[in-house]
Amino acid sequence: MFMAETIRLVSGGQTGADRAALDFALSHGIPCGGFCPRGRKAEDGRIGDHYPLTETSSAEYPPRTELNIKQSDGTVLFSISPQISGGSKKTVTLAAKLGKPLLHISRETPDPVGELRRFIEEHKVRVLNCAGPRASKEPEVADFVREVLACLF
Repeated sequence: MFMAETIRLVSGGQTGADRAALDFALSHGIPCGGFCPRGRKAEDGRIGDHYPLTETSSAEYPPRTELNIKQSDGTVLFSISPQISGGSKKTVTLAAKLGKPLLHISRETPDPVGELRRFIEEHKVRVLNCAGPRASKEPEVADFVREVLACLF
């Protein structure tokens, strides 16, 4: 188990995986934050002010994705499906471009908690960017994120 004080969780605040990571962190006293689009834009409207996010100068999603990857030690990409699709593909591309470590875990990953623990230890992650599909694309992803994080912490 990781001590909550040793890791900071960041995300872009979108519904689904991003928001689940922030909700988990806030409810468990884990430091959190990240960057979100100008206007706190998300698919369900404006991201609530109780999320400690910094707005980028752009209302588009890729700039906040890039900043979250750049300012973290590693990115975990959560999904239900083992196939990466949609905006998650951009996350993979940007992590590679920036030379930042990325781990993809899906519902089909045999030991997602163990994989994430090894990733954090191997890359000495202190700031973990949590990414993945929005709720409209994979409605179950938020539960998966919370399950993995609950076991990790």
